[in-house]
Amino acid sequence: MFKYTRFEKARIIGARALQIAMGAPVLVDVPEGSTPLQAAMIEFEKGAIPITVIRPG
Repeated sequence: MFKYTRFEKARIIGARALQIAMGAPVLVDVPEGSTPLQAAMIEFEKGAIPITVIRPG
């Protein structure tokens, strides 16, 4: 798996949590009553977030 910096990780999880909060479907099974942030963190841990990082250079 690709190694992300802490800033990239925060941006990816935050952006995905916002998507989930706005009604996007959750891509993995999460416990009932999970917040959008918790769901995004679970997706990140499982590598299921469809967001890519492009680094300059």
